[in-house]
Amino acid sequence: MAKTFHRSLIRSKQVMSGALVLLGVCTVGCEAQEVIPPVGSVGMPTHQAVQAPPVPISGRSLLWVALQPYLGQGTTSSRSAPSVRLISAGHQPLLLKDARGDVQRAPVITITWRLVALEEPLQLSRQVAGPFASFESAEQVASQWRELGVAAVVAHPSEWEVWAPQGVQPLPGVDIRLWQGIVSTAVQPVIQGDSGDRSLVGPIQIDAPDGLSWKGGVYLGPFQLQVDAYGSWTLVEHVPLERYLEGVVPHEIGAGAPSAALAAQTVLARTWALANSHRFALDGYHLCSDTQCQVYSDPRQASFGVRQAIASTAGKVLSWKEQPINAVYHASNGGVMAAGSEAWSMESVPYLRAQLDGSVGWVDRFLLPLTERVVVKSLLDNADGAYGQGHPRFRWTRTLTAEQLQQALRLVAPSLSMPQRLTVLERGPSGRVLSLEIRDEGHQSPVVLRLDGIRRHLRQLPSTLFVVEEVGVGVWQLSGGGFGHGAGLSQAGAVDLARRGWTTEQILSHYYPGTTYGPLPEMKDAP
Repeated sequence: MAKTFHRSLIRSKQVMSGALVLLGVCTVGCEAQEVIPPVGSVGMPTHQAVQAPPVPISGRSLLWVALQPYLGQGTTSSRSAPSVRLISAGHQPLLLKDARGDVQRAPVITITWRLVALEEPLQLSRQVAGPFASFESAEQVASQWRELGVAAVVAHPSEWEVWAPQGVQPLPGVDIRLWQGIVSTAVQPVIQGDSGDRSLVGPIQIDAPDGLSWKGGVYLGPFQLQVDAYGSWTLVEHVPLERYLEGVVPHEIGAGAPSAALAAQTVLARTWALANSHRFALDGYHLCSDTQCQVYSDPRQASFGVRQAIASTAGKVLSWKEQPINAVYHASNGGVMAAGSEAWSMESVPYLRAQLDGSVGWVDRFLLPLTERVVVKSLLDNADGAYGQGHPRFRWTRTLTAEQLQQALRLVAPSLSMPQRLTVLERGPSGRVLSLEIRDEGHQSPVVLRLDGIRRHLRQLPSTLFVVEEVGVGVWQLSGGGFGHGAGLSQAGAVDLARRGWTTEQILSHYYPGTTYGPLPEMKDAP
């Protein structure tokens, strides 16, 4: 569990084939609203409730982006978590104002943390499913309960989980653990004032007229320091959507990409942000700024080409049934696109489907589905005619030893002895491995990794498009193609197509068949 809860543990045990139910929060299709109190077993909440952010419903909306989560985490009665140093990027001072109206003006403001006792301890109880390798897989589990009338939510205390009240009918095949605890203390931010230390009450508003210096970049804000569902704090920037793109696009496809590819990436980044604005609703903001979302950093790094791509596509997204699509993308697909259900545990959607990615000659050379090893190996032994083959990981090999496998799986399978067999159990239509079995020398049940869990545990693998060959005792060579999950746009492929003269709309239509490219539709429901 998250280290940010300060609590007395009452009970924690593992239960197989479990379930969950959680609070209702504002997601897509509503303006800001109060959070419905999360109900746990016997009326106990599942977590500390936080008000959800306002939902972005147009291209003029603000995104609440976490520049730094989990602040104050690890504070105890005897020590404080690392302080936060806020620095003005210019001559004008920062203006900090907390919920009581206390104001601090200074070019540099340092915030420390202290642990305070709650007047009334908060009892919590929940069922926890996870951890999951991705938000998408966690959301799929949460959605199954929502279909049964349960308002399940996704949490990210350190990894992706689904939380729910205890006592709900379990879903088949979903493992849970039961947790109860008492929150008796809270982490409180503190600043040094003229008369000594002064405690702050959140949410805390921060204005930076000349911008805020943060991690080597400058951000314009405004900013808010707010508590999350785990008892820690998050520094959030309220950033206009189009400015957010300036901080995303250069880090996703590269500022030197051809203009049509840059514009395609821009449309996808805009679409993805809007379609995923519910991703961190439990913690009171929309998106993170790291690889669990889209990498977002100093918007000043946007080149002229990036700004031109943003301006030329302003307000345009990809939609399906008048809703922004799940606009996933990746570095390289190795010559064949993956269906969404090959990458994550998710419902199939028609615009994320297995499809060969190359010239007519490339497409005619292979026949989907690529479920047989010999056919996948034939594809991996070839490249002529595939789009994006210039990517450095278009083809790759990795060697795994029994010792490496045992080490990689120590958390998920601590009793696993030295692995003896590595076997592909199932492939998807694009040839990607859906389930991978690892057997040891004893009589323990084999470990089976599935979908995004394969790369989550075997981090050496650039993708799940590979074949396995045993090359020695306890040594396997994996030969594969592509970098990333393989669903949606291949950035290497988009660059290749743009250099061949394809337009932005042609590139998007190729990678997301059947979608509509145009002005932002009104958002009513989360995808």
